[in-house]
Parts: sequence; structure tokens; C-alpha cells
Amino acid sequence: QEQLVESGGGLVQPGGSLRLFCAASGLQLDRYSIGWFRQAPGKEREGVACISSSDGATYPADSVKGRVTISRDYAKNMVYLQMNSLKPDDTGVYYCAVREGLAFPCWPSRYNYWGQGTQVAVSS
Repeated sequence: QEQLVESGGGLVQPGGSLRLFCAASGLQLDRYSIGWFRQAPGKEREGVACISSSDGATYPADSVKGRVTISRDYAKNMVYLQMNSLKPDDTGVYYCAVREGLAFPCWPSRYNYWGQGTQVAVSS
């Protein structure tokens, strides 16, 4: 069955960088729109960035625009999230997810299949 597994999270200092990975199995990523989402303690899950399978258009959230890049490698069936200039409020559990159809709006409620998440902590 389909499975999404995130990795690459960890503890970084403010201003640092992380690269997150999402490996898909039992699921062909080029059939789906893909998104990265995060949830901070006590807050609702929010979209970080989504990407279209058809034309590769990306839809980053305003809060991370210019600092975050979502990409995918269909040959490896992988999705990536490069995060730079990290801030403490970037802290949270990061999830990858997919859906059939349009990638945008990049809302968690629109996405159907989810990974287990990887934790990111930005702190001194």
C-alpha cells in the first residue's frame, strides 16, 4: 500500500538550514500534487509549500517565501523541502502529503495521503 516517509528533521540554530526528504512507496508521485505542511504545538496544521505534478508550479506560504524551496525527483520517487534562514517559529512537525487534482490552494484539508512527520526545532 501507499506510504510516505519523511526524514531530515532535527535541531538547528536560527539562521541555519535543513533539507527534508519524503520517500514514497506504493505510490507514483507524478500522478499527484504534493505538499509540505507543518504543525507547531498548540496551532493548526498549515501549508508550507505545494507543487503541481503537471507543470511544476510551486505555491509557498507567505511566511516562508524566499526561504523555502519544494522540489521533487520522479525518478527517485522523492520530494524535498530545502529550508534556509530558519526562524524559531519554523519549529514544528513537518509532513509531506499528496492529493489528486490541483495543488493550489495549499491547504491541509485538501490533501489525502500523509506521512508520519519529522520534527524540526529551531532554537539556540
